[in-house]
Amino acid sequence: MGNITIEAGQLIAAFIAALGIPGALMGIVVWRLEHKITKRDKEIDDRETAQEELWLLVIQSTGAAIALGEATAKAVQRIPDAHCNGDMKAALEYATDIKHQQKDFLAKQGIHALRD
Repeated sequence: MGNITIEAGQLIAAFIAALGIPGALMGIVVWRLEHKITKRDKEIDDRETAQEELWLLVIQSTGAAIALGEATAKAVQRIPDAHCNGDMKAALEYATDIKHQQKDFLAKQGIHALRD
């Protein structure tokens, strides 16, 4: 058999090349993981944004329903033949109270959001 001679430079180059392949594979694996994490984070952000928009619509709908109820109760109270009892007045007061509680709660939440 013949002797094979390898110089020190060739040995170092072969060693670096051998290390480079696993390093490149690991780089690809890490890149894919980062890509998946970034995609998942975006999906979570999109879901949170949609949920915030939904809550805003729910709050606006509640306010609209209360306003409609108040307007209807006041209009019925002005009809002379309607014979409104105390239930209409109590319901109107309750709706007004809830509307103010909701407004106070949302104002408080806004202040907390500013502090964070």
